[in-house]
Amino acid sequence: MKTKLFIFLLAMGLSFSVLAGTPVKKFIPQDNNGPKYGKDSVQCLMNLSLYTESFRQWRQSHYKNDAVKDAIGPWDWVFKNCPRSTENIYIDGVKILKYRYRQATTPAQKKDLIDTLMMVFNQRIKYFPNNYRTHLPQAANIRGRQGIALYQISPESYIKAYHLLKESIDYQKQSSSPAIIAYYFRDVAKMVQTGKLDTLAIINAYDTISTYLNNDIAQYKAQNNSRKVAEFKNVKGYVEMTFEPFANCSDLARVFGRKYDATPGDTVLLKRIIGLLEAKNCYNEPLYFNAMSSLYKVNHNPQSASLLGKMLLQKKKYDQALVYLNKSLTMKDPSALKENYLLMAQTYLTLHNYPKAREMAYKVIKLDPHSGVAHELIGDLYAVSAGKCGNNALTKKAAFWAAVDQYVIAKRVDPSMTTAMNKKIAIYKAYFPTRETMFFYNIKPGQTYKVGCWINVTTKARPSN
Repeated sequence: MKTKLFIFLLAMGLSFSVLAGTPVKKFIPQDNNGPKYGKDSVQCLMNLSLYTESFRQWRQSHYKNDAVKDAIGPWDWVFKNCPRSTENIYIDGVKILKYRYRQATTPAQKKDLIDTLMMVFNQRIKYFPNNYRTHLPQAANIRGRQGIALYQISPESYIKAYHLLKESIDYQKQSSSPAIIAYYFRDVAKMVQTGKLDTLAIINAYDTISTYLNNDIAQYKAQNNSRKVAEFKNVKGYVEMTFEPFANCSDLARVFGRKYDATPGDTVLLKRIIGLLEAKNCYNEPLYFNAMSSLYKVNHNPQSASLLGKMLLQKKKYDQALVYLNKSLTMKDPSALKENYLLMAQTYLTLHNYPKAREMAYKVIKLDPHSGVAHELIGDLYAVSAGKCGNNALTKKAAFWAAVDQYVIAKRVDPSMTTAMNKKIAIYKAYFPTRETMFFYNIKPGQTYKVGCWINVTTKARPSN
C-alpha cells in the first residue's frame, strides 16, 4: 500500500496541472523510434501502472466515478514518452479524451482536445499498424473508428469525419464494421443535406453500402451467426431509413438507367437496380420492368415470372401477363401461389373467359378452403353470365340462383365478408325469376334445378317475390 502511495505521489505532479483546470496543451509524443518503454523505462512502467489501475477502476464503475482523474496525468506521460509501450494507450486514450472534452469549458480547450484525439488515432496507426490477434493491417479500421469518434465528439466536424470514414469504407469494403458503415452513411446524408455533396453521392453510397450489407448478412446466415446477422440487419434498417427522404424514383431511374444501358446483361447490376427500385416502391418506373425482363432472360425462375406478370397487369397487357403468371405456378410458397391463381382468375374474368376464370378460382379454393374471395369471384362469374346463359325468362335468370349460392358460401367460409355478401345477395335476389315465371315453366320453389350453359351446376329454384 505504501509503495502504491509513493508511486502515486511521484506522478501527482504530472496530473496536478490538468486537474487544476489550467489550459489544455496538445500532447506531442517524443519517442518516435526508441525502445518499447522509452528512454526512461522505470518511469514509463510506473506511469503505465498508475494510469492502468485508475482506468480499470473507472471502467468497473461503468465510467461513472472520478478514478479517471487519477488516470489523466500518468496516461499523458506515457503517451508522450513511451508511445510504443502498449496499444491500450490509444484504446483507453479515446475514452479519456472524450471525458476531458466533456469537462472542457472553452473553445480553445475543446479544439486542442480534438486535435489530440486525432493524434491518438494517428499514433496508433503508426506504432501498431497490425492487429495483435490476426497480424493483419488495421489502419483502415482505425481510420473508421477515428471518423466515428470525431463525429461523436464534434458533429460540426462532419466534413473531416466524412473523409476519414470514406477512406475506411473504400479500403475495407464488405469487411467494414456495422458501426463504421452506419456512421459513414449518416455522414454522407449530412454532406448532402448541407450541399457539400450532390444527391448522386447518396444514391451511389446507398447502392454500394446495400451490396456490402446484403453480402454480410448472407455470409453470417451461412455461418449460423445470428448475432452478426442481427447487427447487420439493424444497420441495413438504419441505412434504408436514412436514405428514404432523399432520392426519388426519377433520380434512381436516371442514375441507374445509364448503368443499365451500358451493361443490360450484368445480372449483379440488374439485381441491384431491382432491389433499389423496390426499396423505394418504384414499380411503375420503366427501368424496373426492363431490369426484371432482362434478369428473367438470363435467370428463369417463378418469382421473376410472377413479378413480370404483375407488372404487365398494371400495364393492362393481360394476355402477356397470363403467359408469365402461368410460368410462376411452380412456386413453392402456397400464399404466393394462391395470390397468382386469384390474379389469373380476375384476369380471365376481364377477358370474358369465364370457364378459365372459374378454373383458377377453384385452384385458389383447393389451396385455401377458407377463401371467400374465390367463391365471391365465382358468384360474379355466374351473375355476369346470366343473360347469355338462357333463351327465355326463366333460363336467363337461373344463373342468379347459382351466383347467390356462391355468395352464401363466401360468407360462411370467411365471416369477415358477411356484410359485403349480404349486400350482393340482396341485389341478385331481386333478379330471381318471379313466382309467375316459375309457374309458367312448371318449376316449383325449392325444386332442384340444373343451370345450363358453361355454368353447369345444380341449385335450388327460388322466386324473387
